Amino acid sequence: MTLLRLLGSFLRPYRRATSLLVVLLVAQTAGNLYLPNLNGDIINGGVVAGNLHYIIHTGEWMLALTLVIGLFSIAGIYWASRVAMGMGADIRSSVFTAVQGFSTRDMNAIGTASLITRNTNDVQQIQIFVQMALTMMVVAPIMGLGGVAMALHEGARLSTLLLVALPVMGAFLGVVMAKVIPKFRSMQVKIDRLNEVLREQITGVRVIRAFVRTDFEATRFAAANQDLTDTALSVNRTFAMMLPVMMVILNLSSVAVVWFGGRLVSEGAMPIGNLTAFLTYIMQILLSVMMAVMVAILVPRAAASAERLSEVLATSPVITEPATPVEVVTHTGEIRFEDVSFAYPGSERPVLEGLNFTLMAHATSAIIGGTGSGKSTLVNLIPRFFEVTSGRVLVNQVDVRDQSLQRLWGSLGIVPQSAYLFSGTVASNLRFGREDATDEELWRALDVAQASDFVASMPGGLEAPIDQGGTNVSGGQRQRLCIARALVKRADAYLLDDCFSALDANTDARLRLALKSGIGDAAVVIVAQRVSTIMDADQIIVLEAGRVVGVGRHEELVTSCPTYREIVISQLGEEAVR
Repeated sequence: MTLLRLLGSFLRPYRRATSLLVVLLVAQTAGNLYLPNLNGDIINGGVVAGNLHYIIHTGEWMLALTLVIGLFSIAGIYWASRVAMGMGADIRSSVFTAVQGFSTRDMNAIGTASLITRNTNDVQQIQIFVQMALTMMVVAPIMGLGGVAMALHEGARLSTLLLVALPVMGAFLGVVMAKVIPKFRSMQVKIDRLNEVLREQITGVRVIRAFVRTDFEATRFAAANQDLTDTALSVNRTFAMMLPVMMVILNLSSVAVVWFGGRLVSEGAMPIGNLTAFLTYIMQILLSVMMAVMVAILVPRAAASAERLSEVLATSPVITEPATPVEVVTHTGEIRFEDVSFAYPGSERPVLEGLNFTLMAHATSAIIGGTGSGKSTLVNLIPRFFEVTSGRVLVNQVDVRDQSLQRLWGSLGIVPQSAYLFSGTVASNLRFGREDATDEELWRALDVAQASDFVASMPGGLEAPIDQGGTNVSGGQRQRLCIARALVKRADAYLLDDCFSALDANTDARLRLALKSGIGDAAVVIVAQRVSTIMDADQIIVLEAGRVVGVGRHEELVTSCPTYREIVISQLGEEAVR
């Protein structure tokens, strides 16, 4: 069972604490089983016999035992919480570590919203189950079996009542579990759906408002919310019915014990103290069954959560570290594509096919092409965000698949197409790639990225706060801060994936001019839609439908590459190609 395998793996470091917990709970339960016997002795040997000294002496033992049981109970709950919370933290850490190694393909296969739910709600379900199981599942069988043994000792003739009460209770619980188990399994999926809808509406709130779709999205959220609510209410209705029925069985059993036990007492076949103790043991036996049921109720949901968590932990990333990484000797920043093709899983045709070119060291290379030509996909092959289908990509003259991922990523300064900043300050974002960067180096990178003016005007300068995603700065400012963050890193090559789109022409020109003098000998790869951004590049690579249709400088391509010529004319007019 997946749940047992998961618990066996993550509870292993807590063996000592679990063993101590079991000892505490066994002692606590043994004490609880002995108390009714002492109570019966007080009645038989003290109350009936009129022996006040015996009552006080035995009562003192009961009080002392009760205090010890209370201390054991407190200690047991403490250690159960420590084990459950510690195990939950370990699971979250393992899931987080596993997700960090996922490629884009792996992330898309499970879904971002589902990954968030699994590392929060699913782990919480496991924690709750473990804490309940470590206490109740240890206590319930001992109390149940011990209660049966003590009940037989106190009154064997009355014990036949258990043959009626326990099967009735078991049959009822079986029906309840059969109804709620499928609903528990579906609840986690519906929580995923609710998170997905909510996440889309929060991140896409501007688009929703711009297209006046607020009412539609509110209806969509209400439908997902109502679906989850209906399922939860259905489960809770079943449980709401369960407690009264269990209490009816419990109370009817008590009535039967008093009825038949009273007749035995009146006949002199059973002391009154034994009847009182037997009644208490009956209550304890039925209580142990209810405790076991409470844990059993959590099993389906915990099992569903364990399956979802194990799916993440068992996922083998498509992109993995090489068995024996090759050390890079030359750090020139040269990037070479050798007969590279790439296709998404299940696609009919490759996105990129037969790519052969070199992005030169110590130079600026540009990649341009129409929408859907594969520009961003090509750039994502360099840091191994995607894995090539065939051929190979070499960075610093070594195949990227033979390099340690940390070393490979460390040699590249990447500015993604979608500019993203983390919550914190300007300085914390700029130091994301190199924590030991000085303030002077940060300002130098901001100067190159044409961002120093607006950062200096922000309250606090480098310590100015940045909201999650950089929502408190404009799109152009966000792009420039992302460029500055990459420059702070001191990489061998910089990959700028269409990160000039939000800049005006003047800022774009100043930034490109500053890059030539601000990055030293590093190679620069610019992916752009605008011809004006890449006209001065040392080399321009033109893509069309995933194939290279032209390589050269601007002046050469205008005459030799029809695709590039069309792009230039569409943006700059006929005069630009004359």
